[in-house]
Amino acid sequence: MPIDPSKALGAEIPGDSFSWDEDRVIFYHLGLGCGDPPTDPRELAYTYEAHLKVLPTWGVIPVHHMLAHVPEIPGLDFNPFMLLHGEQDLEIHKPIPTSGTVTNTGRVAGIYDKHKAALVVLETCSKDASGDTLFVNRFSMFMRGEGGFGGPSGPKAGNFPPERDPDRIVESKTLPQQALLYRLNGDKNPLHADPEFAKIAGFDRPILHGLCTYGIVCRAVVDHMLDGDTARVARYQVRFRGVVFPGETIVTSMWREGQKIYLKAENKERQTNVLTNAVVELRD
Repeated sequence: MPIDPSKALGAEIPGDSFSWDEDRVIFYHLGLGCGDPPTDPRELAYTYEAHLKVLPTWGVIPVHHMLAHVPEIPGLDFNPFMLLHGEQDLEIHKPIPTSGTVTNTGRVAGIYDKHKAALVVLETCSKDASGDTLFVNRFSMFMRGEGGFGGPSGPKAGNFPPERDPDRIVESKTLPQQALLYRLNGDKNPLHADPEFAKIAGFDRPILHGLCTYGIVCRAVVDHMLDGDTARVARYQVRFRGVVFPGETIVTSMWREGQKIYLKAENKERQTNVLTNAVVELRD
């Protein structure tokens, strides 16, 4: 049986450490499309070290290398061509510094039977040099064709926006070379660069990384709902529902309800959902 929860559930992912500096942060921001126009003070806050701040979604970057060990976990035998990133949940416990080192640990936190697929939740914890938790990630991986092993189907979807007009709608135009830039942050999946590989996976051309879209949408929230204050974001959850091709426009709708901002992101050109069931929880 490819998926065996008795072996995989709770299994540890081999940990590692990750260090970064201001240049790595700036490059991450450039990979999200920051820096246009290049003399705008709001853009320079993401791309110039003099007054640099860090988008909270940087927290997904330091665990990329560690997740490469997931196929080695006993009980998780799956076809990587059939793997989809289903959801992302990031908790930020402290404002992320412009340079630092974290120690990463991880485990298989959940396995759910979706009948035609398995949903596997990978939880990682990144602690800073003082031993404090800096951020926690939960990657929900949708493994097509690996269901039918029995067990719970998982929690129901939530984070639905209010039934009213959004408080803000923001358009974010992506660059034609966006995926080629973003992949240098650590996700070298050829799906985002190689046209032939993309065709094998069922796409006309390479697609943008889901986590790139994730960061672009977070930035729209920070800039247009939080007055640029990156430290206000305490948690950010989304469900990935569709793809973006580099060069397309992401339209983010936002609803403020108390200490939460509910979100939905769509593709402007093809009018398809990109992110749903999404919310940013705010820190006072």
